[in-house]
Amino acid sequence: QVQLVESGGGLVQAGGSLGLSCVASGYITRINEMRWYRQDPGKPRVLIASISASGRANYADSMKGRFTISRDNVRNTAYLQVNSLKPEDTAVYYCNAEILEFGAERFIPYWGQGTQVTVSS
Repeated sequence: QVQLVESGGGLVQAGGSLGLSCVASGYITRINEMRWYRQDPGKPRVLIASISASGRANYADSMKGRFTISRDNVRNTAYLQVNSLKPEDTAVYYCNAEILEFGAERFIPYWGQGTQVTVSS
């Protein structure tokens, strides 16, 4: 059973920084693209950034500058560093990854359960 588990969320003061992690576990042959999203209550999930298996990162236009995505292919882990946090960054942050399970023929997208980030002013 493949799972994605995010961690690192919490309560942070405005101006602070936070590092989120997303670990994929299970019988995994390969992980293709990994992505970070965030979702405000009552709003659609919004893409923050994605990173390819080779490490090429892409950011949504509105997220450029304060967010940094990275990954460790040995640990099947993606990271999101967020700097200069603002109250409007308060949201649930989700990880998404395209995973080829052992014995499977195609990549399947998986989601983590999310981690809450709350930024106080």
